Amino acid sequence: RAAVAVVRLSGPQTKAAVKALAGDLPAARRASVRRLHDGAGAPIDEALVLWFPGPRSYTGEDTAEFHVHGGQAVISALVEALSGLGLRLAEPGEFTRRAFENGKLDLAQAEGVADLVDAETDAQRRQALEQLGGRLSEVQGRWREALTGALAMLEAAVDFPDEEVPADVAGRARPILERLLAELAEAAADAVRGERVREGYRIALLGAPNAGKSTLLNALAKRDAAIVNATPGTTRDIIEVPLVLGGYKVIVADTAGIRVTEDEIEAEGVRRAEAWAASADLRI
Repeated sequence: RAAVAVVRLSGPQTKAAVKALAGDLPAARRASVRRLHDGAGAPIDEALVLWFPGPRSYTGEDTAEFHVHGGQAVISALVEALSGLGLRLAEPGEFTRRAFENGKLDLAQAEGVADLVDAETDAQRRQALEQLGGRLSEVQGRWREALTGALAMLEAAVDFPDEEVPADVAGRARPILERLLAELAEAAADAVRGERVREGYRIALLGAPNAGKSTLLNALAKRDAAIVNATPGTTRDIIEVPLVLGGYKVIVADTAGIRVTEDEIEAEGVRRAEAWAASADLRI
């Protein structure tokens, strides 16, 4: 239930569906007010209708949007009327898949769409927008051109040794490949950062019993996520709390107090604390 619902169509039957429900076809890319009717002529809703003829649309196909009131009865009546015209509900991600198949997006941009939909933090949103905008695709395109150029030089040296080609033609590929290797190494290192932005930076709270780890976790979480007690060794297992700090997703872990103990359960907690901390991005 919402103030406004948007129902989007795509495919070869879009134009006919718009005419059937709205009475006529609005001007392309202009929001037009129309009263929608079902196949029996009964009114569905007063709506804004937008018509996007292909290939200048998100999917590259004819597309349209009905902006209707967001009540469940309105949405159900509209979907039922469209189903009666032979249309079906889209599968998850189908609009983006069609955009890829029709050359409107490449795979990296399609992944950017999914990341943008799943974005929970400002950092995730910025990263997804850059990928959707083609930043990664541009970099990969530059790598492809460099490889093609280096390959051409090497093939010229191998296939045409007796032709009038420069003697150092093969050697000219070396600086190109060296620059490319440096860029690839930098990108591989940056990929770890990108993964952390999406999945969350891991922060481990470590220290002796009663150092205040659980108190700090509760203060960051603004709730009683961990039990706080003056008895040493209260925390036995890892308590993970996902948070957003400074616009970044983080996973803060409260751990058992680090000490030598004869208690088998507490000793296992210490072992788990040390193991979790070993893979953390930050240890406090």
